[in-house]
Amino acid sequence: MNAHDAPDHGVRSATIRQCAVLVGGLGTRLGDLTATTPKPILPCGDRPFLAWLLREFIRFGVEEFVLLTGHLSGRLRESLAGIAASLPHTASGPVSIVVSEEPERAGTGGALHYARDLLDERFLLCNGDSLFDFNIAALLAAAARDPGAVLGRIVLRRLEDAQRYGVVETDGEVVRAFRERPAAGGPAPGTINAGIYLFDRRVLDHLAPVCSLERDVLPGLAARGVLRGTVADGYFVDIGIADDLARARRDLPGRLHRPALFLDRDGVLNIDHGYVGTRDRFEWVPGAIEAVHRAVARGWHVFVVTNQSGVARGHYDEAAVHALMRWMAGQLRAAGGTIDDWRYCPTHPEATVAEYRRASDWRKPAPGMLLDLIRSWQLDPAQAVMIGDTESDMQAAAAAGVRGRRFPGGDLAAFADAAVRDLRSGDPAGAAPG
Repeated sequence: MNAHDAPDHGVRSATIRQCAVLVGGLGTRLGDLTATTPKPILPCGDRPFLAWLLREFIRFGVEEFVLLTGHLSGRLRESLAGIAASLPHTASGPVSIVVSEEPERAGTGGALHYARDLLDERFLLCNGDSLFDFNIAALLAAAARDPGAVLGRIVLRRLEDAQRYGVVETDGEVVRAFRERPAAGGPAPGTINAGIYLFDRRVLDHLAPVCSLERDVLPGLAARGVLRGTVADGYFVDIGIADDLARARRDLPGRLHRPALFLDRDGVLNIDHGYVGTRDRFEWVPGAIEAVHRAVARGWHVFVVTNQSGVARGHYDEAAVHALMRWMAGQLRAAGGTIDDWRYCPTHPEATVAEYRRASDWRKPAPGMLLDLIRSWQLDPAQAVMIGDTESDMQAAAAAGVRGRRFPGGDLAAFADAAVRDLRSGDPAGAAPG
């Protein structure tokens, strides 16, 4: 058993439900493009750039976005209905989007100051004009283990040439200082601030009505030793200049329509003890947590599709299904993975509980749960794999146009690795590892 198979139950939750997004910049470097349109809602493929950004955070459990706006705030508000309609409708319901408008040009720290009444005890913060394609669960997992004195954790990027940016000095994970750009004279490697943060709301005590988070707040917090850094690699784009906006428009639709791993629950993720509805009866299958971690680290979506006739038979209710799934997702995020979304079917034709006594096209072997996720997340079934332990799982996958792999037991991580390799190689059958 490795570390990913044994989450530490003594840490804070690795799921953060709220993300604040800085969307009030002037966008002057883009000229006429931003004369009447806020930079984050410029079109990028078939939707505004901001819609792509929010979609990524939803994958890791964010249910509410607080948009920190000022410049052209009316135009931004007009765009919100369309943005909300483009986002996935998750098992937890539609996400909430609220707006906090600064009364004057307040800077990045001031914008956060004016949103203080809207912010949770712990929240994410990001720039609305840049997207870093990395495993956000790495940030969530690290922050869950930070000691109570830590006020925030920052995502950092290492660059071979950091001359365009200020650099961050660290001692291990402890952020010590923020420095100006390296002196010119050739490539200068350095670690830079990627503009994604996880804060305790105590950070609000260090803000003024007008201030810069980067210049006025973070250096002081670093000097006090209350900031930590998570170094990450991945595709990064900031749409502040025309060339990079063009790159985002070219790249993001392809990059963020990800491959998908569908997983049955009982018998695949957890030992099937029969109608598992509570944590005390839940036991991870060997390699299950590592399998999810690896899939997310590869850049794949991970979805769970599960028949839950225990509801129809009166063993537990739908609230218990949601509670257990949320707990599972939190455990996986604490280990660096995530469940992007899930679907379940509580009905059965022979249900004990009358209201659930019916046939459903969501109950496997019917494909309804998979098809709903495919629609909601705009997936390509040809770039998806379903791992289940029963013939009904395989029939549901085939009906949805998804490649099915029947799990015989054993180590799920090794089995999932083989299934991913099969998909990439184009092997229509694939062989289960012995």
